Amino acid sequence: MRLRCAVLDDFQGVATTIVDWSPVSDRVEVVAFREHPASEDELVAAVADFDIVVTLRERIPFPASVFARLPRLRLLVASGMRNSVIDHAAARAHGVTVCGTASSSTPPVELTWALLLGLARGLVEESTALRTGGPWQSTVGADLAGRRLGLLGLGKIGARVARVGLAFEMDVVAWSPNLTDERAAEVGVDRAGSLPELLSGSDFVSVHLALGERSRGLLGAPELALMKPEAYLVNTSRAAIVDQDALLAALARGRIAGAAVDVFDREPLPAGHPMRSAPRLLATPHLGYVSRDNYRRYYGEAVEDIAAFLAGSPVRVLGG
Repeated sequence: MRLRCAVLDDFQGVATTIVDWSPVSDRVEVVAFREHPASEDELVAAVADFDIVVTLRERIPFPASVFARLPRLRLLVASGMRNSVIDHAAARAHGVTVCGTASSSTPPVELTWALLLGLARGLVEESTALRTGGPWQSTVGADLAGRRLGLLGLGKIGARVARVGLAFEMDVVAWSPNLTDERAAEVGVDRAGSLPELLSGSDFVSVHLALGERSRGLLGAPELALMKPEAYLVNTSRAAIVDQDALLAALARGRIAGAAVDVFDREPLPAGHPMRSAPRLLATPHLGYVSRDNYRRYYGEAVEDIAAFLAGSPVRVLGG
C-alpha cells in the first residue's frame, strides 16, 4: 500500500508540477492543500490520514500536541534548514523524522529592494492612479543616491542587500548585537555604534536579523520614535522583530514616511486586519522566499528527503 504525503500551503497550486515527483510516486500518493489550516484542529483533521507532511517555512506550528494527535505521521519535511515552530524533541518522542531543504538568500534580497524602491518612488500609488483615472503624478519620490541605508543585521542576506545599496551610491551602515568592525569592513560598510545611532541617522532602515530572544520586539515605539520623519522602514525578516502595534501607530500618526513589510504576526493575514488598510504601508503576503528557482529547490529536495527516508537513510535531518 502506498504511503500518503500532504503538501501544505500550496497557495499557488504548483507544488506537484514545478518539480518531478516520479522518484517516489510509485510508493507515495501526494496530495497538495491550497488552503491554510486556520487552527490546530483544522491541521490535524487535514493530515490525520497522512504518513508524510511537507510544510512551507515557519507558518504552521508543529508543537507536541500536534504530534500526539498524528500517530500515523512518520516524516515531516520543512523548507529551509531551520524551523523554530517545530518541536523537535516531541517529533523524536513520537517517532517522527524531521528533514529540511536548502533555501536561497537571493529571493528575499531581491524582494527587499523591490519594496524599498516601491516605497521610495510611490510605485503602488502612482500605478493605481494611472490605471484608475486618478491624478497624473501625485507623489515626489525619495532619492537613494547619497542617502543613508541602515541595516539591522549583516549576515548572508543583509550583506547582499548592503552591496546593492552601495551600487546605488548609498551610504550604508549596519548594526547588530554581535557585529564587528572587521565584518562591516569585509562587506564594505560602516558599523553603527548603537541601535539608536543607526535608527536616528538612517533614511532607510531594513531588517535582516534572525528572530531570537534579543531581537524579538527590538523595534518598539521608543525605537521607531528615533527615526527621521522622512525615513522608511522595510522588514522582510520576521514580523516579531518589529512591534506591530507600534508600527501601525507610527504610520497612522505620520511619525515615519512609510514602511514596507512582507511578514506578519499572523499568516495568512486575516481579512479586516489593520495591516491591510494602514496608511503609508506597502505590504506583500510573505513573498520573500517565493520564486521559481527557490520553489524548485524546496520541492525538489523534499522529493529527495522522502526518497532517502523510504530507503532507510534520511538526509538533511533537523533537530539533532
